[in-house]
Amino acid sequence: MTAPARSPRRARHGAPRRPRWGLRIAACAALGVLAAAGIGHAVVSGIDHRIGRVDVFRGMKNRPVTSQGMNVLLVGTDSREKITKEERDRYHLGGAPCHCADTLMLVHLSAGHDRATVVSLPRDTYTEIPEHTDEKGKRHPAHPQKLNAAYAEGGPALTVRTVEQLTGVHVDHYLEVDFTSFMKTVDVVGGVRVCTARPLQDRYSGLNLPVGTSTLNGGQALQYVRARHLDGAADLGRMQRQQRFLASLLQQATSSGVLLNPVTFQQLVTSLLGSVRADRGFGSGELVKLGRATRSLTPASAEFVSVPVGVTNFPVPRLGSTVKWDEAAAGKLFQALRDDRPIAPRVPGGPHDGNATWSARPGTPVEVAPAQIRIQVYNGSGRAGLARATDQALRATGFGTTGQPADAPQPAPQPRTVITYDPRWDRSVRSVAAALPNAELRPARGQGPVIKVTLGTDFKEVHPVWAQTAPQPGRSGAVTGDEVVCPGSR
Repeated sequence: MTAPARSPRRARHGAPRRPRWGLRIAACAALGVLAAAGIGHAVVSGIDHRIGRVDVFRGMKNRPVTSQGMNVLLVGTDSREKITKEERDRYHLGGAPCHCADTLMLVHLSAGHDRATVVSLPRDTYTEIPEHTDEKGKRHPAHPQKLNAAYAEGGPALTVRTVEQLTGVHVDHYLEVDFTSFMKTVDVVGGVRVCTARPLQDRYSGLNLPVGTSTLNGGQALQYVRARHLDGAADLGRMQRQQRFLASLLQQATSSGVLLNPVTFQQLVTSLLGSVRADRGFGSGELVKLGRATRSLTPASAEFVSVPVGVTNFPVPRLGSTVKWDEAAAGKLFQALRDDRPIAPRVPGGPHDGNATWSARPGTPVEVAPAQIRIQVYNGSGRAGLARATDQALRATGFGTTGQPADAPQPAPQPRTVITYDPRWDRSVRSVAAALPNAELRPARGQGPVIKVTLGTDFKEVHPVWAQTAPQPGRSGAVTGDEVVCPGSR
């Protein structure tokens, strides 16, 4: 049994590090959402001459074999030339750009147009940049580097070559966006709902969200998707938040009807086009064709996954800390893309079953996964068999219990249900409290990792909870969009 998660140590104070910008790429992905709305050629036919073009595929050799379906590489850069001073101050957007790829996502649209798979590629991935010639004609041999550096060294073309070499997946199209239009995009669709199991505060990005559900405007959304100083998960946790946001954006755009309004559609297109670049083959005709093919996509048919990671802090001379993939697990993931197979597990009647109705995921989202928490149950209610039944209910919800319920040391009956915990495990106890919402929390220094639950006469039932955790090393954590949008948004 994995020990319960302790509260992370507070970061040392010092000069703020340059913020790593988040999901400006959601604005780029919104183009796909617009297309999925099926507005028609008349509205988008004027897009071609307004999208920046980049010659990505010219001269590329020894590429992976073309697979079924369509693969699009979405790249978000850290360009901020069009951000106003007011926006810089209000949303903590200072700092100098590194002119590198800050966010990378590989999106696969199935051949049957019934499934979209979004794979987040960690920007600090350890890889090898292919041999190439720079703009000045200087030849560079292949060399180890972080994935996001490919853009700084050779722009979009070298980025595509590096991703193809790393994943073995043939890239059909390239889309690039900076974050200048991101805030306007979110505002045009009426804001995006996100939910969190704990308060989110990041003094670098300025993010400050309470527990529960919040509707974010454009500026708040930018803070949410770029925050990386919330916990020890750093960029890996940030990628998961980006995926949740993209799922919520898709939900908002497809359920609210705003994209079926030509006026709103034009506003959204206008806010996007100033910062989008694409390969020469991705024009308005391709966008309309894509839209007609994918208009039935919903959050339930969109899969989200991060590349399985083996080592989160892999030291490399002259590069520093990098992210090293779990090669075996990553290989299976990209083989599934090449084979046009789904990656999220599909259980008959479950949320990923295309023949099932999945209205809402029951329960409360929690920060620490129940499987990481060990509980000892005591019966202080005086009701025979209650401790054993509660132990089984907690185990069914996902908690690790001792499996040995016992009578409470104090005489029964006791009026209140009490959760006793060591303050070092205050994050874990919040997950238990969500399952037992009316219980009294009672800290006990030195108790250790096992959390003790003493049932009182007020006890009624165990409430279901589900983990809202950052990706773990060696696991991809594939989910569908309907699983990660807020309850009540589906």
